[in-house]
Amino acid sequence: MQQDHDAAIPKPLREWLETVRAARAVAHANNYRRTVTNAREFFDATVRGFVTRRPEVALVRDDVIVAPDYPVPVRIYHPAPDEERPVLLFLHGGGHVAGSVAVYDPLARKLALATGWIVVAVEYRLAPECPYPAGLKDSMACAKRVFRCLASQQMRYERRLALIGDSAGGALCATLSHLAQFEPALEIEAQALIYPSLDYTLSQPSVREYAEGYLLERDRILWLFDSYLQEHQDRRRVSPLFMEITDALPRTLVVTGEFDPLRDEGALYAARLESHGIATEHRTMPGLVHAYLNLEDLVPDACADTYAVVARFLSGASCRG
Repeated sequence: MQQDHDAAIPKPLREWLETVRAARAVAHANNYRRTVTNAREFFDATVRGFVTRRPEVALVRDDVIVAPDYPVPVRIYHPAPDEERPVLLFLHGGGHVAGSVAVYDPLARKLALATGWIVVAVEYRLAPECPYPAGLKDSMACAKRVFRCLASQQMRYERRLALIGDSAGGALCATLSHLAQFEPALEIEAQALIYPSLDYTLSQPSVREYAEGYLLERDRILWLFDSYLQEHQDRRRVSPLFMEITDALPRTLVVTGEFDPLRDEGALYAARLESHGIATEHRTMPGLVHAYLNLEDLVPDACADTYAVVARFLSGASCRG
């Protein structure tokens, strides 16, 4: 079955996956033990190694959003400082354990240029040092205070807010959108979820179908979730896939990869929102694995297409077809 799937994967990505599989086999034969250090090291090295184009943005500035629990560092990317632009809060991926504003800097730049929105990337706290709900609290604090932050920087902005996140960042976005349904003062216009993690119970078929060999493997996901959810939380209750939906949920874009273990939960979330009357678009990217935006040099056309899909969605245009 894996051989049949591999035939559909773009050659550069397929060849790299083969090296990852071989390295994994050697590591396990030598009693490899996963730790926070090597997990972050592999994640950061992968992104830095394959996302090598770092375009210029007119204005990039660091700031701190002071919240009740933690002063949250953010990086602001304003593509047109002389104009008022809407705001896109960016929550990076990394399984709640890895990733950072610095590592995701090239992706944030491309989002700002593709969409024309002000991108505010959030340095939320990571597990296991700061488990659930620390990162969620940081993200919510930034969503509530981002306009105040931009005003303090004397930046021109439009008072419109959308969310975007990949993987674990997608989980945070979806959870924020759920919470915002019950916070009238927090208005979220749209959310774009890129191969999001939405089901902490790992109960969907694709988790088993692509459990090994496609970069994000089931045993690694379990380790990440155990690092994040340390207090034996009810994993169904904290999963965005199963959270309450009202008509206050924002319009939503979900992008999934064909060979991603998280594919089915993304598709099910999109279908569930659509069944409740939420304007929803779902795009499955053929031949791709989880975190493909972090492998840009291997699949540049697919990444360019994804940025374009996000831009059309945020503009209000259909991204189908």
